[in-house]
Amino acid sequence: MLTIHAAAEVRYVWDDPEPVKDGAVAVEGARIAAVGPLAELAERFPAARVRRWPGVLGPARVHEGPLPHAPTPRERIHAVLKLGAVAVLEEHAGSPALRAAAERNDVVVLARTRPTALVELGRADLAVLDDDGVCVATVCAGRLVHRRR
Repeated sequence: MLTIHAAAEVRYVWDDPEPVKDGAVAVEGARIAAVGPLAELAERFPAARVRRWPGVLGPARVHEGPLPHAPTPRERIHAVLKLGAVAVLEEHAGSPALRAAAERNDVVVLARTRPTALVELGRADLAVLDDDGVCVATVCAGRLVHRRR
């Protein structure tokens, strides 16, 4: 099912000097189908479900430090997702249990950090941040994996 994630502001990259006001990201499966103004995407994809988010929508993050402490590897990976990140560095996820938990949750394990961006046909990894930079929602490979209540 195609889903349009919409917010008052969408940034292709987090330091984007010209964010899309009243923007949206159309997600089909694990890929980004389109990025642009909500009105245009709603017209282009009339049957899509629309999720409206408070805050700023942009690319999901790479978690660059040690994984948060939690009782199990699965919970440690979920703690990263709650931060708006869908990738971790292998130096911090080196144990077989952590790697397995990351793989089961579509969290990417990277040799080194890399820039993130919203790209058509790219993997649908999104984060929504509130005015204080706190994660409101995380989409990992097209799946909503965290929503702050």
